[in-house]
Amino acid sequence: MRQAAVLTGEQFLLGDHAIAEGAIAAGCRFFGGYPITPSTEVAERMAERLPAIGGLYVQMEDEIASIAAVLGASWAGHKAMTATSGPGFSLMLENFGLGIMTETPALICNVQRAAPSTGLPTLVAQGDMMQARWGSHGHYEIIALTPWTAQECFDLTIKAINFAERYRLPVILLADAEIGHLMEKVVIPPADRLTLWDRKRPTKPPGEFRTYEPDDDLVPPMPRAGDGYHVFVESLTHDEKGYPVMTVEGQSRLVTRLVEKIRRYRFDIYDYEENGVEGADVVVLSYGISARIASRAIEIAREAGLKVGFFRLRTAWPFPEERVRELSRTIKGFVVPELNLGQMVREVERCAVDRCGVLLVGHAGGDVHEPEQIVDAVHAVAGGKAPCRADLAMSAR
Repeated sequence: MRQAAVLTGEQFLLGDHAIAEGAIAAGCRFFGGYPITPSTEVAERMAERLPAIGGLYVQMEDEIASIAAVLGASWAGHKAMTATSGPGFSLMLENFGLGIMTETPALICNVQRAAPSTGLPTLVAQGDMMQARWGSHGHYEIIALTPWTAQECFDLTIKAINFAERYRLPVILLADAEIGHLMEKVVIPPADRLTLWDRKRPTKPPGEFRTYEPDDDLVPPMPRAGDGYHVFVESLTHDEKGYPVMTVEGQSRLVTRLVEKIRRYRFDIYDYEENGVEGADVVVLSYGISARIASRAIEIAREAGLKVGFFRLRTAWPFPEERVRELSRTIKGFVVPELNLGQMVREVERCAVDRCGVLLVGHAGGDVHEPEQIVDAVHAVAGGKAPCRADLAMSAR
């Protein structure tokens, strides 16, 4: 007997399990993956749940095969996903670029761990933020979301799959080991209260349909394999029929559209939380587990009389540069805690230019910051001791 696809009500879930439940609630019915700490629990949950609701779980021989299977399942008409960590994500990036070029909806969940190479497989880091943005070759735009609670693991997974379907591209969920492995209450609404997006289907008859002919929103309708349409899926630069076009003009037309279909709608994609930024002298900008530590640091700093605001990224990419630039005109500086030695802080620096200070509270990973390290950085910025280019206030444990 099939289980209910959406386990409604209050649940006590591992963050990784909440990701799996969010994917299922969003309509995902195919998972292709390979176990890797600290994302394995996503695969385990999908292996248990998908067969019981009419879906398909396939453990592939490696991460390269996993993402290839996910892209294929998507062209067969299914919402599909995989889950991995840094080393596996590295292996997926060539086919991530294929998904961008062929406009294939999919979800890639990266539960980040300490690296490079094998690193510390069971311990936390946030070192894949720039890899997510620029890991494949060429120029393109991506969407990547970053949760900080088990609840957001559920909610942002649904949002990521909706974005994948709406804009036709692989979307990345950038969790981290601490968020993936914490257990918290997750409230799952009834299925009929979820807002879900399904990719556009062709309205033209097969004889008139062209695989990559976009609508006015720059996104082409997508048929299912077997629907009777002539479909040509090509990784080379291609025309609207999908046929290779080896010209400068064809490259410009295609790549410009792939970029513009995200840039045009970036204000619909941006998602961030603000608290106390108006009138603040210092704004702490963070994401994921680092934001949870930063929230306690802000409490301490405010108790000491400092005017500190909080800016938390839910959408890491596209980066909300307009809002960060606006804040940079009114504050003394930003403090950016993250579990790497300087990645998203470079985006803050780019937006702030020379208008205010930018201070990184970096950490190579393995564990998290102490709140006092962030408080010290807030004091430094409030006292005008932060440079106008990102400096490193590195955690030494």
